[in-house]
Formats: sequence, structure tokens, C-alpha cells
Amino acid sequence: MAKPQPAYVKRSAPRLYLVTPPIDEASGFADALASALGAADVAAVLLRLAPADERTLINRVKALAGVVQPKDVALVLDGHAEIVARAGADGAHLTGIEAFSAALELLKPVRIAGCGGLKTRHDAMLAGERGADYVMFGEAEPNGRRPSFKAIVERIQWWAELFEIPCVGFAAGLHEIAPLSAAGTDFVAVGTSLWDDPRGPAAAIAEAAEQLTTPEVVA
Repeated sequence: MAKPQPAYVKRSAPRLYLVTPPIDEASGFADALASALGAADVAAVLLRLAPADERTLINRVKALAGVVQPKDVALVLDGHAEIVARAGADGAHLTGIEAFSAALELLKPVRIAGCGGLKTRHDAMLAGERGADYVMFGEAEPNGRRPSFKAIVERIQWWAELFEIPCVGFAAGLHEIAPLSAAGTDFVAVGTSLWDDPRGPAAAIAEAAEQLTTPEVVA
């Protein structure tokens, strides 16, 4: 299973992981993305792509890679592991242990392989055992359902206390960032609440960064 973490490890303050809306027009989103990346420290961008043919998808990725990667921010595709290399992305995020396992050969060892949609602790440990670079907890399912926030925090606490592999806590709103940080997550994913903020993405991400806190030493 995933390698246990030594006792009394102090984790660093988490970093932000931006999640885009489904993108069908890269040029129309580039300015908003650049504004967000310029407002705070960001570790990675999870790029969601609206359905299209393969060449169109690759062109969208390449267009936004030019915004993301020069800032030393990783560009991770939501699925689409088969185009990661040709599009010049840094990796892929797969939903569910089956999809993750199937994509590993396309990604490892050079590119990031993240895993979400983990319904059980056992699935999370399997992802870690099979080489996940991170596991994600708290994202909504396609039907909009999401575990209770208490359950998400408890899952992050469990993972942070036991395993070295990073975890990502998905914040449904800015108000969830501080408790996810305190629970011990290594990254906080922020999506719709950032892009829909009436103040604009730069102001929203600046506030998100202010909510990040350093977790306590865990045993």
C-alpha cells in the first residue's frame, strides 16, 4: 500500500491548484487565467476541456500552456492522458482508480499522474501504491453530488497523518480553504468559485491565498 509517513512530520503551508471551467475557446480564457496566475503563488492548473476532436483539444492545450508554464506552474489535463505528451502538458488527472491505472503507462515516469474520484480509503491507498503523484479528495461527481465537508476534512486528516504522497483538498468555495489547510492538505484546489467571483479571478485568488494556513505537526 501507499508508504506510511514518519511520525512528527511538519508539512509546509499548502499551495493553490486552480481548476478551470470546461474550455472550448482558449483565447477567450487566456486573459482571465493570466490574471489569476499573476495574483498569487500557484502550483498547478487543472485544465478541463470541452468536447472536441483530438487536434482541436491539442491546440487548446498548447495555447494555454503558453500562459501557464512560463510561470513555473504545472499544466495538468483533466483526463485525456493520450494527448498529454503531444500537447506539451505536464501530466493528467484521472478520475477513479480504474481510469488512473489504465493511464499510467502513458504518463509515468516522466509526467504527473494524479488521481481523484476515490470513493474509499482503500482506493486512495491503491492509487498511492500504483504511483500516484497526488490524490484528490472533495471534488464533486458529474451529477453534482459531493461528500459532506466533515467527511472530506476527516479523509484529508487521515491521509496527511499516515502517508507521504501529497493530497489535494477540493474547496467548493473560498470559505473552505482555511479548514482544508488546517486539516493538512498539501494543495487546495479552487474552481468555479474563483472564476465566477464578481470581483474577478485576480481578487478571488488573492483572497484564496490569504486563507492558506500551515498545518500543525502530525503524529
